[in-house]
Amino acid sequence: MSSPSSASSLSALLFDRIRRQGPLTFADYMRECLYHPQLGYYSRAEARRFADYYTSVDVHPVFGRLLARQFAEMWEQLSRPAEFRLVEAGAGVGRLAGHVLDFAEARLPELYAALKYVAVERSSGRRAQSAGRLARHIAAGRCEVLLEVPARISTGCLFSNELLDALPVHRVVQRGGALQELFVGGAKGKFEEILAPLSTCAITDYFAAQGILLQEGQQAEAGLEACDWITEIARRIERGFLLTVDYGLPAAELFDAYHLRGTLLAYRGHRADEDYYGAPGEQDLTAHVNFTALEQWGARGGLEPLGTVSQTEFLMALGKGNEFEDLYEPGAGEAERVRARLLLKTLIFPEGMGGRFRVLIQQKGVPGARLTGLAGIV
Repeated sequence: MSSPSSASSLSALLFDRIRRQGPLTFADYMRECLYHPQLGYYSRAEARRFADYYTSVDVHPVFGRLLARQFAEMWEQLSRPAEFRLVEAGAGVGRLAGHVLDFAEARLPELYAALKYVAVERSSGRRAQSAGRLARHIAAGRCEVLLEVPARISTGCLFSNELLDALPVHRVVQRGGALQELFVGGAKGKFEEILAPLSTCAITDYFAAQGILLQEGQQAEAGLEACDWITEIARRIERGFLLTVDYGLPAAELFDAYHLRGTLLAYRGHRADEDYYGAPGEQDLTAHVNFTALEQWGARGGLEPLGTVSQTEFLMALGKGNEFEDLYEPGAGEAERVRARLLLKTLIFPEGMGGRFRVLIQQKGVPGARLTGLAGIV
């Protein structure tokens, strides 16, 4: 196993916790690496993230603009309520929120007048940055920045972009016809993986509910936290939609012969590898989202799936109505328009972000909803 790249404070804290409490589940280890209030990866300045990876939001504002058009249609499907609560989970520094709100203010004024945008972010530093970025919309009463998702979303939509792939996962392996769990131990300044009985029967239930039986020796991730998250979100939504953009697969593909080592990866310097223990708190850790589990656990809370499409299909369906005119800034010259079209290709190219990311939309209390972003579903 790998030694930490440096004697970081987080490594020291993890070793001390292992010494006192015994081996950690990988979910506990991942949670500390990503979300420790001071030393976790997502508590660091966002500039560090750009050194490791970028998201659709970073490519071009058209991603947020087309989302805004989909939100406007949702508002219409809900009979244009006087208040439309739009909750972004994992809002970061408010970049996507700014794109959505700026576009709604300029091009969708009726929606903007009804909007109550809630940017939810657990990092205090990023909440402060978000509040500064969105100050004008906050002053107008159209936005607020919060630590937690509101307890009640009476009418609206909760959405996330590349959030669920970073929720902690348990790691398991099939041995001798039974599931065993991979724990994280530590000895002589090195992290090590320890195979032991499952920490919770919820892991067995997770695979059984989806009809998944792993092959002998196969490793996999159990996304229990994502299941808990969507169950709680479903409870809080009274009427409206849940929109999830992330990379992942349905269970039948996620646990097939092409993923015998699971899907967990560490990202650092725009490179991905399986060295999960080399730099705690200094690298991103992600696992593919299980869209089957999101549908199943969402259904337990009353969410019904309207459909899943690729990001390519989603953005193309929303943009073709006005021939992607939302791509361009007012008064843009031809050189600027060409550059914008090239950036759009980055978002929709099927062999890149367009095919890797999926969009799942679920509804509660809007059974007949028909949304343009899902028009690619046959």
